[in-house]
Amino acid sequence: MEMHFDQHISRQFNEDLESLKTEMLEMGGLVTRQVADAVESLANADSELAEKVLRIEEDIDRREMALDEHATLIIAKRQPAASDLRMVMSVIRIARDLERVGDEAGKIAKMAIALTDEGTSPRGYTEIRHIASAVRRMLNESLDAYTRFDVQSAMNTLAEDEQVDMDYRTAVREMITYMMEDPRSISRVMNVLWTLRSLERIGDHAKNICEQVVYLVEGADIRHGHEDNLKKA
Repeated sequence: MEMHFDQHISRQFNEDLESLKTEMLEMGGLVTRQVADAVESLANADSELAEKVLRIEEDIDRREMALDEHATLIIAKRQPAASDLRMVMSVIRIARDLERVGDEAGKIAKMAIALTDEGTSPRGYTEIRHIASAVRRMLNESLDAYTRFDVQSAMNTLAEDEQVDMDYRTAVREMITYMMEDPRSISRVMNVLWTLRSLERIGDHAKNICEQVVYLVEGADIRHGHEDNLKKA
């Protein structure tokens, strides 16, 4: 799908918008890699890789602040309207979600270090791998939908979050039952529960990115379950 933005007398304005989008997508690629590394560090008890994830988190924070500053300057200098303004606003919102995904990846890395120090592979790794695979796919698909301005793809990805939530609730119930049966496992399983929670939150942020694709292309705000706004747009 192609989306045509307003034509500008200033070529620099076009370049500013394209640069802003490129910066955000580069940040998205870095965050996607960070999530993959965080999950791998947990699955393989690789504390060195986990430490790398934590170091990258600082870079992601800096990128989010730089994007916010760049977008603010564009608004102040160019006073964009219509689709141009939606482009700038969507980048600001997506960058915020990506930064929070980075935070969740950092939490998973910390859990990986804690579990590695305990030296035991706790129950729950199967559930972690399953949910991690789903949310990583959602994150990739949401950014791809933004790149292609593909509303249908965004809506399809958005719908996947419901299954992730169901899988998360099922995993939590299983982990709580396991802790009740074996109180000695409480410390280890709590780390698994926090990891599952972080993965579920990453799915939520991927969903938010999909909502921004719809906002950018259609001008409809479907956040908080207001999908009916898409029909009115």
